[in-house]
Amino acid sequence: MEPENKHMEDEESMEVAKRKKLGGIKTLPFILANEICDRFAATGFHANLITYLTQQLNMPLVKASNTLTNFNGVASFMPIIGALVADSFAGRYFTIIIALLIYELGMIIITISSILPQFRPPQCPTQVNCKEASSSQLSVLYISLLLTSVGLGGTRPCVVAFAADQLDISKLKTQAKTTSWNFFNWYYFFLSLASLSALTVVVYIQDRVSWGWGLGIPTIAMGIAFVAFLVGSPLYQNIKPQGSPFVRLAQVIVAATKKWKTVVPLDDNLLYQNKELDASISKDGRLVHTNQLKWFDKAAIVTDEDTDLISNSPKLWRIATVHRVEELKSMIRLLPIISTGIIYVMAYSHQASFTLTQARTMDRHLSPSFEIPPASMAVFGVIGTLVTLALYDRVFVPFAYRFTKNPSGITCLQRIGVGFVVNILATFVGSFVEIKRKQVARNHNLLDKPTVMIPISVFWLVPQYSLHGVAEAMFHVGKLEFLYDQSPESMKSTALALYWSAIAVGQYAGTLMVTMVHKYTNKNGRNWLPDRNLNRGRLEYYYMLVSGIQVLNLFYYFACAWFYTYKPLEEHAKSKEDGDLELVVDNTTI
Repeated sequence: MEPENKHMEDEESMEVAKRKKLGGIKTLPFILANEICDRFAATGFHANLITYLTQQLNMPLVKASNTLTNFNGVASFMPIIGALVADSFAGRYFTIIIALLIYELGMIIITISSILPQFRPPQCPTQVNCKEASSSQLSVLYISLLLTSVGLGGTRPCVVAFAADQLDISKLKTQAKTTSWNFFNWYYFFLSLASLSALTVVVYIQDRVSWGWGLGIPTIAMGIAFVAFLVGSPLYQNIKPQGSPFVRLAQVIVAATKKWKTVVPLDDNLLYQNKELDASISKDGRLVHTNQLKWFDKAAIVTDEDTDLISNSPKLWRIATVHRVEELKSMIRLLPIISTGIIYVMAYSHQASFTLTQARTMDRHLSPSFEIPPASMAVFGVIGTLVTLALYDRVFVPFAYRFTKNPSGITCLQRIGVGFVVNILATFVGSFVEIKRKQVARNHNLLDKPTVMIPISVFWLVPQYSLHGVAEAMFHVGKLEFLYDQSPESMKSTALALYWSAIAVGQYAGTLMVTMVHKYTNKNGRNWLPDRNLNRGRLEYYYMLVSGIQVLNLFYYFACAWFYTYKPLEEHAKSKEDGDLELVVDNTTI
């Protein structure tokens, strides 16, 4: 027996040593190369798509804007399916691989359709009495957008979590003060650089060369993204999926419902715990009991009927461990914070389309022979994001630490709140810029000439673009870090999928709002959001309406953040004298 035991111990030691060699910083070049090419491709594909729809397919502005927002909504709902597939059986690695291939197929289809003339209606440079694309021509567009949406559904919930899986995020967070390292900041920084490249290079090619090359280059970039990710495969640490998290959540709800008449004991130590059962889903430490949402504790009550079952094998549809109950509680506690992003996205979902249309009517010349493509104005938003991320770790965090004594400067919830405030300011500034633009158009008798350039510099739009970029750096990075930290260990892809689902709801809410505004303001004879001539619209009223709704949402967010309870977690640390010690994680950095 002793040789056999020794052999088993040697195998276990070799397995542990092998795991230590996998993952780590060395995997990030491959993952980031994939993400950079992916973001370059996605930005180059989507940034100017409103122009393709309105000028190549002759779609009315509101219809084109709603089409893009609706498919963006589909793309944001798909991560729920992607997370379910990844966390249940496929794992994050294979989910990413398949998703990249599907996305590439969608981009190939739309690139081919942009080259072949039979997939487009006749050109309409005057934008008057234009013939719209036929149903068959639009079907090609819809198929390609659907495929790219499905592809995004696989990458969005998995790539960030997969990259974080390669690192010891908790260890890096404790070193934030001394090393100025924040994975999520740097991750978003590199993606913003990729977006900046696409907005300057790809958009210019789309406007000045051809849509075939303009969409072909992002398609090639997506192919490179796939290859880059594949090359790093031997180095990745692949965490095996531990079954559907939705099934575990359902088991807790069913078990609690079956015991709805049972009284929860005052001593939470009497609730059911099973370290061996939870070992595969609590490698970073088990969740400890909290006094919130105590109704779900009924699932962990050990009754006389459960005693025999526990001694053999627990029936998880009847009894759940404290850890599994707390998984459900953690996800429920995240929902109000996630829901606050709906209005944030609703406010911004159509502004890209409307702001791009504004830019198209303004003076975009840098010299007599060169003018900025309208979609390239989004560069200033990306620059705002890059500058914010660059200064955040190096300047803001050390400064804030003097007052807060928090290694991260401020908590993630505070950072998200700052993003909300800046986004409201950006929308409010946009309304005054639109008033100025139309005043100049009126002074030059250009209100009824939508295709004629208005003599006002396009750089009037820079403040709102820049503020939106600052808001994005604060809101999205803060939300990603918060969800990764606060979601249960085995449900991180699911939590990120819920984040994207909130974005989807926000985009659909934006579509509904634009549709209602377009419909009901038309009855007064002065449509706020006209189809063809924005000069005769009331876009500034729309911006002010959105600003007011965001202010109400800000108060809702403050309430959610105030009452939020952080996830309590046990960690197991080796002690020289006392063996293993259980420690509750300090959440001050979150």
